[in-house]
Amino acid sequence: MVRPTLSTTSSAPETTTADVLVVGVRPGSSTDAAPSGDTAAGASLAPSAAGVVEALAGLDLAAIGVTGAKDQLVRLPGTGVAASSIALIGLGSTTGVAAIRAAAGSAVRQLPQVASITLALPTDSAELVDAALEGAALGAYAFTRHKGAGTTTPTRGDQRIEVVARADVAADAAVRPAIVADAASLVRDLVNTAAGDLGPQDVADVATGLAADLPLTVEVLDEQALEEQGFGGILGVGRGSARPPRLVVVRYAPESATKHLALVGKGITFDSGGLSLKPAASMLGMKTDMTGAATVLAATVAAARLGLDVRVTAWLALAENMPSGTATRPGDVLTLKNGKTVEVTNTDAEGRLVLGDGMAAASLETPDAIVDVATLTGAQVVALGDRTTGLMGSDDLVAKVRAVAEGVSEPIWPMPLPEELDARLASDVADMVNATVGNPAGGMLLAGKFLERFVGEGIPWAHLDIAGPSEHKGGGYGWLGKGATGVMVRTLIALAEDLQSE
Repeated sequence: MVRPTLSTTSSAPETTTADVLVVGVRPGSSTDAAPSGDTAAGASLAPSAAGVVEALAGLDLAAIGVTGAKDQLVRLPGTGVAASSIALIGLGSTTGVAAIRAAAGSAVRQLPQVASITLALPTDSAELVDAALEGAALGAYAFTRHKGAGTTTPTRGDQRIEVVARADVAADAAVRPAIVADAASLVRDLVNTAAGDLGPQDVADVATGLAADLPLTVEVLDEQALEEQGFGGILGVGRGSARPPRLVVVRYAPESATKHLALVGKGITFDSGGLSLKPAASMLGMKTDMTGAATVLAATVAAARLGLDVRVTAWLALAENMPSGTATRPGDVLTLKNGKTVEVTNTDAEGRLVLGDGMAAASLETPDAIVDVATLTGAQVVALGDRTTGLMGSDDLVAKVRAVAEGVSEPIWPMPLPEELDARLASDVADMVNATVGNPAGGMLLAGKFLERFVGEGIPWAHLDIAGPSEHKGGGYGWLGKGATGVMVRTLIALAEDLQSE
């Protein structure tokens, strides 16, 4: 994991001796952008927490093509400042928390070979300082595990990043952003790792290693324990692989906690589709199908590092879905943890089977809330695209999750759980089917209706389908480059913080 060194400074931006001084620019003219007035038609400098960068006051932004648009970064010589160079970063039309987080992350992402960066952005409150630090740390992410002798481009090193902030809001400001960014980086590292290097037991080993220096306990159920304890879904999905399945339970349980949050993550370390084999193009990238498990693990580790006063239990339902002579066949019947039987009509609808086991087990502890996270359906991508998470479940918890997600600027949208879909889950030989082959209508919602049957009575529940947002495949924006995004881990951390205050 590449981790930057974060700090704050109350010094004037002109005096900081970083390699690059980053200054915010917004579209449109602004009377407070510079003492001498408007810097250029159509764009203006945004003052930092320490005020306007005087050396840039007379700069003709239009002449050098600066617009203030999001993600636009323009490098200049360090004339008039102590820094070696200056970078102007577009803020977009607003300068709220989301805009500052995105601009800081975008600037750092686009400066991968710079050893030291000072961010002089509009950070005149603790919330904005937090956003800038968090965005910067997120933008500094790089995945280097599989880089070898053939690598021709330099890789990102340990960067030193400081944010200009007022002295009264700077104390310990970097602690939480660093922990949150580490959680997102953990998810991204695990998801970006090749599936051949990360089977179910490997994920279990990672969880055990992370718990060594934290107030966490880890329980790993191997295939024998899963059989003895009735986890038929996880076993059924994993029986086709030479690498057997695991259920990993990570517990953070401070003595004073009065609330208990259970997090259940889909952990398919590779999804070939099983005997219902995926086409070649659809199979590529299926190393990402364990993102849900990585997300709930990282959120629980972060809760422990932050010392939150809330009990958090993560259930990582881990299996590799492979075709073989021992694989589950279409038409086979599995008995899940809560005793309900499932006719497997499609072995490529496997995520709901492992989640059903995890959710049933979590329900036995009667937590105050259950949230499951999964790269579950292609239908989510069709309905909501690549950046918006699908949200389903109990009304009150759905509303809470939506609110905290919006608070950390993670796009999310609530979806219904229509009663009429129950009829489509009917089986002639078992309690239910896991999929309706040949009828793709409402696929995301049908998966939600399936999962609903494994939530204990009266327990608030929310389901997060992150199939699209879990991976970014296009050009960079904000703090994100290509690859795993770590989506929803910041939402889960914020949800745990919200629960501790109730």
